[in-house]
Amino acid sequence: MTGGRLRTHEVRLRSGRVTLRPLTEDDWDMVVGWWNDPEIAADADANEGPYSLGQVQEIMRGISRSAFCFIIEFEGRPVGECWLQEMNLERVLRKNPGLDCRRIDIEIEKADWGRGIGTAAIRLLVEFGFRSEGADAIFAMDVADDNPRSRRAFEKAGFELYDTVPQPSVARASVSHDMIIWSKRYVGSLAAE
Repeated sequence: MTGGRLRTHEVRLRSGRVTLRPLTEDDWDMVVGWWNDPEIAADADANEGPYSLGQVQEIMRGISRSAFCFIIEFEGRPVGECWLQEMNLERVLRKNPGLDCRRIDIEIEKADWGRGIGTAAIRLLVEFGFRSEGADAIFAMDVADDNPRSRRAFEKAGFELYDTVPQPSVARASVSHDMIIWSKRYVGSLAAE
């Protein structure tokens, strides 16, 4: 992933007290703090840290080339970050040739866990991915088996188990789960309401 500047966009999504606003070059200090918070990193099974400002910028600027990156705000206060990205994992692309597959990644400050913020943010990204972007399927990748809160947030947003992936012996979790929501199921659920 090579630098440059963050690819920006003008998309703002809102549901109740949760707003997703575009990630900007002014947000780096917050993002570095979230990525280096040991409890958030443990929940995300991110064992690569700690991250320098330069590393976070390089990674996020690279991701932004194929993603809509957002800051999650709750009642106007930044509480996390998330993105909707074009699928980049070969294990999914191989099984779904010709389909527009996306993935959601999300992190929220521990003080705001359990408030429904994650589920609301996921639902906003799903609606945007299907209605505005025309995705065929949206995934949550590598949800650790010892992170039931994350799995429940995706399930509440309509995701179901897609695959179980064994993890290396050095990983915290023995397996992780890939979860999916299909466009046709999402559109069908709207018609039933």
